[in-house]
Amino acid sequence: MLNLLKKKLKKITQKKVNKVYKLCIVGLGNPGSKYNGTRHNVGKDWLIDISQQYFKEFQNKPKYEAEFGESHNAETLWITPSNFVNESGRTISKILRSHNLNMNMFLIIHDDLDLEPGELKIKEGGGHGGHNGLRDIIKRTGKSDFIRLRVGIGHPGMKNEVTNWVLNKFSPNEKKSIDNAYSRFVDVFELIINNQLQKVQKILHTK
Repeated sequence: MLNLLKKKLKKITQKKVNKVYKLCIVGLGNPGSKYNGTRHNVGKDWLIDISQQYFKEFQNKPKYEAEFGESHNAETLWITPSNFVNESGRTISKILRSHNLNMNMFLIIHDDLDLEPGELKIKEGGGHGGHNGLRDIIKRTGKSDFIRLRVGIGHPGMKNEVTNWVLNKFSPNEKKSIDNAYSRFVDVFELIINNQLQKVQKILHTK
């Protein structure tokens, strides 16, 4: 009887102990290959590209509507949601509820209409700035103190053209700017991992 009680206690204890991550990086984007390379998918595309330097492949986690990866001695969690950008909060809220993470330990990489193509800004906290993915994350988690890496994609000029704009691919000139920005992102990535955000801001925000 005592041994049975010990076994049950051990199982309960094991269930409660989750991995402790220092950072969770999320790349926003729509599911399906037809969206690869579109403006709205720049966060997801960048995260998948740079992940190849750190681990072999993402693992599908249907429970979280996402694919997971790990790096840096399993202290950094990588996430690409498998739902649409506008529903990103579903994945983030599920991860928040089941992992030892606070919202300020999330870095969300996303496209930004208010920045010129290839312009990069990183900051902690703030509003959604009209981005529906961030809007959904804030709504579903009740938190806005996460870190954001804003990747400029430019603006079409007219509000009613935004939907088509974000779902289309970059022009050749824009692609050059985006590729240059990606190189800058790669250069500061280890600083981001090590939470040296002030240094990253100084590098990325200085022209």
